Amino acid sequence: MESKNYLSPKEIAEFTVESGIKKTLLTPLKMIILGFLAGAFIAFAAEGSNMAAFGLWANPSTYGLGKALAGAIFGTGLMLVIIAGGELFTGNTLIVMAVLQKKAKLSGMLKNWFYVYLGNFIGSIFISYMIVNSGQLNASHALLAVTTIKIASYKVSLSFSHAFFLGLMCNWLVCLAVWMAYGAKDMVGKIMAIFFPIWLFITSGFEHSVANMYYISAGILAKGNPVYLEAAKNAGVSIEKLNSLNWTTFVTKNLVPVTIGNIVGGGLLVAGVYWFVYLKKDEKNDIKSENISRIKKSV
Repeated sequence: MESKNYLSPKEIAEFTVESGIKKTLLTPLKMIILGFLAGAFIAFAAEGSNMAAFGLWANPSTYGLGKALAGAIFGTGLMLVIIAGGELFTGNTLIVMAVLQKKAKLSGMLKNWFYVYLGNFIGSIFISYMIVNSGQLNASHALLAVTTIKIASYKVSLSFSHAFFLGLMCNWLVCLAVWMAYGAKDMVGKIMAIFFPIWLFITSGFEHSVANMYYISAGILAKGNPVYLEAAKNAGVSIEKLNSLNWTTFVTKNLVPVTIGNIVGGGLLVAGVYWFVYLKKDEKNDIKSENISRIKKSV
């Protein structure tokens, strides 16, 4: 009988626990290095999707089409993380399953989150610095720079609740992409499992903390360029919005609520729910199963 090339949901849950254990056992240095790579991969996906879609975003009638195009490109970032190797904070909220299963310590999970988040941040800032200083944002008479500043300004203007819920829905989908990729046994299966949920999350306009490490930092750095700043003003970006775009609002107005939402979306709605369904011990059912097995043996 030919074996299937994918895991069942229960098998994915068991694999996720094993993966969580391994992640908590990495050294801090490896967490930071792999986090740096993942941050860079997601940043590459963000800048590439911006380049592809910024012209469509400028026209209200093609805005949705632009989001769909950006989403089709953005999934490359998670593909690089999963297949090439990297540690991504948002995906690592699935470690919650190993903690609930009592196979990993809470302290180990929190340590992983801290160092991986730090690595993600450094990798994202590294790419945003190179993009801004490479002249890429000069595209279409600096319209890409204006778009980059507008995106960042929008993200730091979200209310706490909006940022939280957008972050929650984002990582619900991102962790489902990781979950299904875990279940695929071949590379094509992993790519397809990642592509569609990520396409959906970007098209929907949800908020991803690590992606925002690029989107917002690139906007802040672009604002520091006099040419880009003047272009943004000429495009109608208000002085108030430009002033509100800074490193403090980056953290307080976006990263904090979005990160909390990401943790709830991945840690509770994926890891927590599937742990409860597939791995949580049900003593009553265990007793019933033992009784049934005993009856069958006695017959």
